[in-house]
Amino acid sequence: MKMIINFIIKEFIQFRRDPKMFVLILIAPVVQLTLLGYAVNFDVENVHTVVMDNSRSSESRQLLNKLKGSGYFSFESFVDNYQDLEEQIMSGTAIMGLVIPEDFSTAINTGKSAKIQTIFDGSDGNSASIASGYFMEVIRDFSSSITVKRFELSGTKVMPLVNLENQTRVWYNPELKTRHFMIPGIVGLLLMLITIILTSLAVVKEKEIGTFEQLIVTPLKPYQILIGKLAPFSILGFISVIIVLSAMRIIFGIPVKGSIVFLFFSSTIFIISTLGLGLFVSTISKNQQQAMMMAIFLVMMPMIFLSGFTFPIENMPWIIRQLTYLIPLRYFMLIIRGVILKGIGIAELWQELLVLFLMGIGIMWLASKRFSKRLE
Repeated sequence: MKMIINFIIKEFIQFRRDPKMFVLILIAPVVQLTLLGYAVNFDVENVHTVVMDNSRSSESRQLLNKLKGSGYFSFESFVDNYQDLEEQIMSGTAIMGLVIPEDFSTAINTGKSAKIQTIFDGSDGNSASIASGYFMEVIRDFSSSITVKRFELSGTKVMPLVNLENQTRVWYNPELKTRHFMIPGIVGLLLMLITIILTSLAVVKEKEIGTFEQLIVTPLKPYQILIGKLAPFSILGFISVIIVLSAMRIIFGIPVKGSIVFLFFSSTIFIISTLGLGLFVSTISKNQQQAMMMAIFLVMMPMIFLSGFTFPIENMPWIIRQLTYLIPLRYFMLIIRGVILKGIGIAELWQELLVLFLMGIGIMWLASKRFSKRLE
């Protein structure tokens, strides 16, 4: 045990001699959390709109006031022809074009069906879909107000058939901000990045600088070298988690609603698999550059894409959804978002935690089998 402790101390001394490593571990996570927290935002708060109002009537002005009063639409310009409208959308100045025909006012006043045309920039399907939803809500409200006004002018009292009042309550994320959903995932993402990258470079660096040969002639056993190599990265990973969780609360005001103890326990289980993956990469790489490329493109990128961090797993094709069950980050995303946002614990997440534990043990066992004191 004393030899393992001394080996761990030796690893930390090496870290201290590398100032860049401390920047990577202590400062980079906060910078990445801040940048990703503000950049990864799918909310559509301002729909830039170009308007072609051929009616120029009081009714068309009422519709435009309704849109502007909703707080979601801003009018970038008013045009007189389709060519100018198309140019505004093609250049990215506007994501929605609204065309009000000449007979818009006449149709409303005569009780006919009034038609309007909306053109959306579908290159960003998510923004176009959300903007379309906003627009339909405004149109429904506008149409309802016209119907009520028409009945009132005819002297008919409008009586509701059913007195139904809808009260919507949103749990866990009342403001419906995607940032609150993405940032807890960023915590897991940064933990994965730090542990996999540092571990993947561990053995390779020893080989490149020639100190791995010195380890071979020492009385240390393979498992002692393994523990001595992985323990410092585990500690540094937990330090990064503490820093990132603190920054998440201070910068974005997102507290951890669940148990901190359970969160760190789950992080420990997750770190087993990431350390195992990083160790496996280090044993099959011949230099640090190769280890870095393999860690990024063969391990981390698939885990990011298939974990549900950005893209909903439910929307993926069936065969791809089956592959996601092999991704440890998928289970950790469910755990960390559940603990931080919903405040749930082991009673609800024990299945994900068990699968994560079994995967971590399996990955670590395979990686340790490849690890040996013998140089290839």
